[in-house]
Amino acid sequence: MYNHQLDTFIVVADSGSFNKAAEALFISPPAVIKQINLLEDSLGVRLFTRTHRGLQLTKAGQSVYEDARYIIAYCRESVERAKKADDTQPSVLRIGTSTMTPGQTIVDMWTQIREEIPDIKFQLVPFENTPENAREILKNMGKNIDIVCGVYDERALKHWQCAAQFIADVPMRCAVSVYDPLAKKDRLTVEDLHGRSIMLIREGWNEETDRLRKWLTEEHPEINIVTFDFINLSVFNDCENSDHVLMCIDMWSNVHPLLKTLPVEWDYSMPFGLLHAPKPSKTVKRFLNAVKKLNK
Repeated sequence: MYNHQLDTFIVVADSGSFNKAAEALFISPPAVIKQINLLEDSLGVRLFTRTHRGLQLTKAGQSVYEDARYIIAYCRESVERAKKADDTQPSVLRIGTSTMTPGQTIVDMWTQIREEIPDIKFQLVPFENTPENAREILKNMGKNIDIVCGVYDERALKHWQCAAQFIADVPMRCAVSVYDPLAKKDRLTVEDLHGRSIMLIREGWNEETDRLRKWLTEEHPEINIVTFDFINLSVFNDCENSDHVLMCIDMWSNVHPLLKTLPVEWDYSMPFGLLHAPKPSKTVKRFLNAVKKLNK
């Protein structure tokens, strides 16, 4: 289903050495080198550079590394689906989970949900939080992943080609470094942000975020707005390493241990729910109905 040289590539990247990779794979170092050379030839890019500290990924290699695990997991799941092709309605619910879309919401209410659907089990399917993976997963909901927890709006659902079941409106908050003077507060006012820079995702990502941006620009020009393209761990690192404030929600409060998430005295929130395929399977429908009943 996929180029199995990717398995060797991942082991080499993790070990930083052809010799260590060979030991882990129970093959000879020349065999490992040959597989990496063949992979580089087939991709047309150089994946590693040699340094005095060992092997290091090139930028191209880092890009391949970030996607390789997902590709391998996706293909293995595809094989499993093929083996179970005769089971028209599998009883396993696959929950996609990443740094920005943790499955904890479902885990927390699973005991109660299970009373409604005791025959259904759930499986957590981790994925790398990259724009490419997000687009691929949301566009193909139901093939490898059935449910992803996250924020959305109608415009986003149309773009992602998926549907969602609403759970709640989650308030927009602000995250700051635990060493920031603002971290001593239990709650922020908008005036607390005057003279500071707030990190907001790009315009067009979410209607409510766009509303917040417009309001801050027009009513609070004392606040500088810093734009980023995609919410991932590097954004949280940038916030902690600077004196910036990051627009955040409670679901992301545990992403970075050195950031504190604080409520803000403004009236801005985003819809949060369960993202799923436009035409969900019978198993997913039963799950969604159980959640709806619990959420009343």
